[in-house]
Amino acid sequence: MLSRCSLLTVCALALLPAGKAAQADLPHYRTVAIAPTRTSIYIGSVKMTMPPFTREQSTYSSTYQAKVFPYFFYNEHGTIAIDVTDDQLRQLARGEAVEFQGRGVSSQGEPRHIEGKATPAGATTGKIKVRVFVSKKIQLIFNTTYRFE
Repeated sequence: MLSRCSLLTVCALALLPAGKAAQADLPHYRTVAIAPTRTSIYIGSVKMTMPPFTREQSTYSSTYQAKVFPYFFYNEHGTIAIDVTDDQLRQLARGEAVEFQGRGVSSQGEPRHIEGKATPAGATTGKIKVRVFVSKKIQLIFNTTYRFE
């Protein structure tokens, strides 16, 4: 009887999604806050704010709001998703910089390609540089900080 229970336990563990088991050792990395940031554009600026990102599988997701001064008619909001693997989170925990990619979609349905680099300053904080490709000719570069909550 004991061997049947052991076999059932092993089978049940084998059926668990690999991502959930791997994420168990990364509980402090479920939520990350990105400080509001600003970048300059030709005769103006863009301010970007995002509520904390939450992680499901290997993707952090949130919403964003971009305010363009003085060109308020270019203001936009939408969703954003950043892909970060468990191995990349372990690199951050060891104090190593990590490059990442992601995507955004404005409320008007316009796609935004995202690339960035996170450089740790401590176990749960650091600097982040993000490039948002608005079009083939326009990219916005934001430098700010992150903090895992």
